[in-house]
Amino acid sequence: MSPHERITGAIRAAAKGGTPALVAYLTAGFPRREQFAADLGAIAAAADVVEIGVPFTDPMADGVTIQRASLAALAQGVSLRWILAELERLQPVRAPLVLMSYLNPLLAFGVEALSERAARAGVAGFIVPDLPLDESSELQAALAARGIALVQMVTPVTEPRRLAALCAGSQGFVYAVTMTGTTGRSVAVPDEVIAYLGRVRERAGLPVCAGFGIRTRAQVERLTGHVDGVVVGSALVEVLERGEDPAAWLKELRP
Repeated sequence: MSPHERITGAIRAAAKGGTPALVAYLTAGFPRREQFAADLGAIAAAADVVEIGVPFTDPMADGVTIQRASLAALAQGVSLRWILAELERLQPVRAPLVLMSYLNPLLAFGVEALSERAARAGVAGFIVPDLPLDESSELQAALAARGIALVQMVTPVTEPRRLAALCAGSQGFVYAVTMTGTTGRSVAVPDEVIAYLGRVRERAGLPVCAGFGIRTRAQVERLTGHVDGVVVGSALVEVLERGEDPAAWLKELRP
């Protein structure tokens, strides 16, 4: 099974139980760099897929929680190279791993070297919020050579033709952003968002995971039957920041 197939398979297997799969996000090295291995292990044991944020100085799609986490991790010397070395040392991890990174750190690393190191580190996919589909061919080709996913993001304002192209161009899953704006703000999941998610599922041949603003069990219950998975980010970062048990919190999130 290729890395991108592991992501798809993990989400579909979890969703077969009748509730959405959990894609759980943490910022690498936050709140403490030396705690990363323990945090990753705990989250991977409770989630179906783990999304690891690569700290960046200008995380434009992220709200204040992840901005704060990124700056704190950078201050501790966390980098893409450090993350890949840690993941290689920690292999194997139970859940498929997806790196969320802005484009600059990936280009600085070099796409061919990145693909090779990511494969060695057990990375199954990448999410790159500031890389348009039309400009992704070089990175996508390098990752595809090792079976690694490049996950595409869609939004409520994505036009139908663009939505079809993004769904066709994604691997692993399709990331359906639930709102316009940045991460972290809680949303009530209104009927128009449910309708939008239905349109994405009609187009996608892959699992669809909803993200941005998912914080509560009630939201997950509301999304049940409408998506294959949910992405939980800022709320989980805040759990780690408070020193609470991330696995217990994730368990409580499942309906």
